[in-house]
Amino acid sequence: MSIPMIVLISVGALIILAAFTTVQQGTIGVLTMFGKYRRILHPGLNLRIPFLERTFSRVSIQNRAIEMEFQAITQDQANVYFKAMLVYSVLDANEETIKNVAFKFMDQRSFLQALIRTIEGSVRGFVATKKQAEILLLRREIVDDVKERLDQTLETWGFHLIDLQLNDITFDAEITTSMARVVASNNLKAAAENEGQALLITKTKAAEADGNAIKIAAQAEKEASQLKGQGIALFREEVAKGMSEAAEQMKSANLDTSLILFSMWTEAVKEFAEKGQGNVIFLDGSVDGMEKTMQQMMASDILKKK
Repeated sequence: MSIPMIVLISVGALIILAAFTTVQQGTIGVLTMFGKYRRILHPGLNLRIPFLERTFSRVSIQNRAIEMEFQAITQDQANVYFKAMLVYSVLDANEETIKNVAFKFMDQRSFLQALIRTIEGSVRGFVATKKQAEILLLRREIVDDVKERLDQTLETWGFHLIDLQLNDITFDAEITTSMARVVASNNLKAAAENEGQALLITKTKAAEADGNAIKIAAQAEKEASQLKGQGIALFREEVAKGMSEAAEQMKSANLDTSLILFSMWTEAVKEFAEKGQGNVIFLDGSVDGMEKTMQQMMASDILKKK
């Protein structure tokens, strides 16, 4: 085989090999011809015009993430420091979207700079309308506000903001210290209020218990006094009935009823003697004394009959 034939075959083989190109999974190839956009290549083996169609770039359609650190100032002039993670991706694999991604920015570095500065500006604009005491409670609102503002802009660039996570929000050391003191004082205040309420409840319950005990004791004493009075009244009633029956029997026997009084007198003296337990009781035991006592008892009996 002659040398020209070998050269011709070699050139043909090179041309054929140059007509094939491979695009990796998760990327889209962008072809240009003479510096002008030509078409896109999907993942896998693709054909192109050798030496004329050139691969301008390979656009990744996978999710990408970057970390950000920036500062903002609140309405009351407090510095707030943010650490955030941004997750974004190409909007879709359509040809117009891929063209925007490939040609809107000069390079990836320019796109990232524009993206980061746009997000920082959105966060700063939102924070500037809030006070520092509100920022920690508005983490979700900040993210929603940024996504609402950026979605339309990113779509014109061919990208989509998937998520923005504010992982850390901090303040100057002086503000952090003062906030810690405020939290500590609020906790002490709440603890004091709880202790006061507990002490009030304890003393209230103790007072209620004492009051109920006094009421129960008074009620018991009242019932005991009533029962005692009723017992004395019944005793006296029974004594009166007994004396009345004894008097009737004495009269039916033609005896003097004063003998009843004399019997009661002697029984009383006997009772004093048996149950005195060493105590001294002075009684006039003379005949005159007995007569005097009998006269008083009879006089009392006469007055009762009148």
